[in-house]
Amino acid sequence: MAVRATQPRSPKVPEIRKGDTVVILAGKDAGKRGTVERVIRRTAAPSAARSVFRRGSSAGGVSVVIEGLNIAKRHTKPRQTAGTSDRVPKMQQGGILEIAQPLPVSRVMLVCTNCGKPTRIAHATLDTGRRVRVCRHCGEQLEVKS
Repeated sequence: MAVRATQPRSPKVPEIRKGDTVVILAGKDAGKRGTVERVIRRTAAPSAARSVFRRGSSAGGVSVVIEGLNIAKRHTKPRQTAGTSDRVPKMQQGGILEIAQPLPVSRVMLVCTNCGKPTRIAHATLDTGRRVRVCRHCGEQLEVKS
């Protein structure tokens, strides 16, 4: 077998990162823009434990939580929480909590910081060897506002 000389590649650049502005493509909040609060990466499930009849991809998937969008209301009951150093138990307040739920990354599209359009992402390698994300419309480098 021939041994192929491979050039060391720079690491993969994630498509969507924390702090990116995205537009939601589908669902009840379709068309709304927001910033990514966090990115959830799920690992692939072991094939032996996974049922053949279960829906969804076996690759796990990536989800994003977007500030103020895809909100679910959770009704909580007031309850006591016992502290380790406190003699008197504390009361946790009950009520209706509004929690932003994760969205699959396929339902959101990145918005370019330069031209302001929703765009697919291209990847380019700089002269330094660093890989960066590039807007498909204007060709400018995408940077995250952190």
